[in-house]
Formats: sequence, C-alpha cells, structure tokens
Amino acid sequence: MANEKNVLGGALQLCCGNTGFTREGFCYVPNSDYGNHSICAIMTDSFLQYSKAAGNDLISPNPHYQFPGLKAGDRWCLCAVRWRQALAVNAAPLVILAACNIKALEIVSLEDLKNHEYKA
Repeated sequence: MANEKNVLGGALQLCCGNTGFTREGFCYVPNSDYGNHSICAIMTDSFLQYSKAAGNDLISPNPHYQFPGLKAGDRWCLCAVRWRQALAVNAAPLVILAACNIKALEIVSLEDLKNHEYKA
C-alpha cells in the first residue's frame, strides 16, 4: 500500500495504531474494502453514540476481533459513507486531512473535509 495519496495530494500519513481496514494504522482502501475506510477521524462522544444508534457500535470492546472499543479522542479510520451520514446530522467528527485517503473524495467533498479539519 506504499505510495497511497491523501486528500491533499501528498503522501498518506499514519492515522494511529491498529486502525483502518488493514489494521496497519493507515487509512488504506484496498479493493476488498467495500466500506471505503478512508477518513481518519478523531472520535467524539456524539459521533460514537450516533454510530452506535445507526448499528455500528464502536464503543464496546470486541475481543474476537482484538478490538478494544473506542472513546472520545481516539483516532480511527471511518467509512466515508458513515462520516457523510454523520455530517448530515451534525455529528461528524474532526478529521486529519493528511491521513485521509484520497479515495474519500469518491464519497465526500474536500470542502466538507476541510470544514471539519482538526487543527492542533
């Protein structure tokens, strides 16, 4: 997955440890990733509750998948469609643009991502 690009056209940066479809910490989107886990987001309580209500519980640990559960402040590679859905209800978390895969732009606009950019 080397040479992947981010939404800004640069090299894709690390999102965090053990995240993304490949669980390598990068928001890679291989052909087998039908969910397009391309958006590196910083979790918020409101997003986590929204996602759980929408049928994807990211809060509860799932040892079967070695998933510890997420809490506010954690970084995670989100499905672009779920992020767009959360955007529509004002629950979209902030994103790390340099760590968002360019494939996110197949689902969401760069403008929307920039409007939710995390600025340290």
